[in-house]
Amino acid sequence: MNDINLMGARFRKATASGGNGGECVEVATNLPGVVAVRDSKDPNGPILTFTPDQWSAFLRTIKSVSGHDV
Repeated sequence: MNDINLMGARFRKATASGGNGGECVEVATNLPGVVAVRDSKDPNGPILTFTPDQWSAFLRTIKSVSGHDV
């Protein structure tokens, strides 16, 4: 994915992250055709991007391995 405009991305923390300021990721799913992921401790740092299908596959895998909802 090249030249993706992330200016309108609305990032949210995972509900399981708690409020302790620990290691968390933030996800933006409001952009058409892209899911953006960043480190909550470094909001101006690098952002990973995935297609919605890639992100769904990742979540399914995590759920099946961990046995928990994410």
